[in-house]
Amino acid sequence: MNRAQAGGNDALAIEGMDLHYGSGNNVVSDVSLTVGSSEIVGLIGESGSGKSSIAHAALGLLPDSAVVSAERLEVAGRDMIGAKETEWAEVRGRNAGMVFQEPMTALNPCVRIGDQIAEALYIHGHPTKQEADARALELLEAVRMPDAKRRIGAFPHELSGGQRQRVVIAMAMVAGPRLLVADEATTALDVTVQAQILKIFRDLRDETGIGILFISHDLGIVSEVCDRVAVMYQGRIVERGRAAAVLDAPEHPYTRALLESLPRRALSPRSPLATIDAVRRQTIQELEDA
Repeated sequence: MNRAQAGGNDALAIEGMDLHYGSGNNVVSDVSLTVGSSEIVGLIGESGSGKSSIAHAALGLLPDSAVVSAERLEVAGRDMIGAKETEWAEVRGRNAGMVFQEPMTALNPCVRIGDQIAEALYIHGHPTKQEADARALELLEAVRMPDAKRRIGAFPHELSGGQRQRVVIAMAMVAGPRLLVADEATTALDVTVQAQILKIFRDLRDETGIGILFISHDLGIVSEVCDRVAVMYQGRIVERGRAAAVLDAPEHPYTRALLESLPRRALSPRSPLATIDAVRRQTIQELEDA
């Protein structure tokens, strides 16, 4: 079957994925995950749980040392099991885009942002400079860039962190992809700017029908922006469901432990905070006793 003709309507579909590096143990084991059109799915868990490995696997961005096996791996309906780099290069940008945590590392500091967006547009079928410039401005306005006409000629260092992240989102949306992977995309931003970026993700979902895989360790952000959520623990998804249901009434002890480790305003000033190490030990004990 032709890869482009395979698959269904999901923006991302993963079944039974295992992933390890070299001869080491699995960092991801038997993971199944879907992201539908017009849906934001959160992938949460502490650092080292395997979230970013899944994000990079979904876009073919893993290093050569990574060994991936899966019963199903489809991106925007394309079967990508065993895909070569040339095939992944066709999918990235055209069918799927990615927004990274630190926008400065995703941008060329020596090139004006309008030219960086235009370069991506040339690759995806906008042959003239006039067309590319006009579309670049449209994309910046779509991600709510303040004073977009003036800032299109700015260098990355002349923009704030939130403005640079808007540029990265605009570049990821150049070809109208069906899947957007956001890997800790708001972590480096202050709370006010985080709220603005989250609104952009929601608007993109509603206006374009894109599916978004939203990776974060921040449960508050996940509860605000995600439709569904999957919780990872030691490389496995241990709980999944509607975001409100999972975070309001978690069933798995690890999910409960994550929530219990959050600071609460109701705590008295001298009350000890639960640490992730403490809740991890609690989780392990509960799982062993189950």
